[in-house]
Amino acid sequence: MGYLKYVRDLWKKPKENLGDLWQERLILWRREPSTVRIPRPTRIDRARSLGYVAKDGFVIVRQRLKRGGKQRPNIQKGRRSKHSTQRLTLKISYQRIAEERANKKYPNCEVLNSYWVAEDGIYAWYEVILVDRDHPAILSDPRLGWIKGQRNRVGRGLTSSGKKARGLRNKGKGAEKARPSRAAQGRK
Repeated sequence: MGYLKYVRDLWKKPKENLGDLWQERLILWRREPSTVRIPRPTRIDRARSLGYVAKDGFVIVRQRLKRGGKQRPNIQKGRRSKHSTQRLTLKISYQRIAEERANKKYPNCEVLNSYWVAEDGIYAWYEVILVDRDHPAILSDPRLGWIKGQRNRVGRGLTSSGKKARGLRNKGKGAEKARPSRAAQGRK
């Protein structure tokens, strides 16, 4: 792949390899809004491997998330021990939450994929690749035309991080109850 191989090697240890540029970016990104549309991907190697093409119809969004555990809503009634815990364990990753928030901001687009960009003690940043499903350049492309029939991919867990959370990365022995979904297996 040429130069993308060297870019990928730099991103294996970004704090060491990027140095002052890394710190400057984080300082700048903390001041920005949580959802920012950017002209080009920060990690071009990762974006290209996930399906990004520099053409009309593609939108790149940098999504900021607050790190840390989630607070359980305050239960007013009942004295069960299950209600008294403060922390809530989510069954979805931060990456999927970032995809959902980006899709909420751009409802005419579908999430193609996303990747990690940075994190510090307070925030984590992901870049989400969105595709405008009604754009003529996307509809005429034979490699991307399939997305016109998709609706709410991220909400149904069809992105890569959604499939990971649903346990669909494993096949065969030991993964019998993952398909078509865990809820469907419970109904059987």
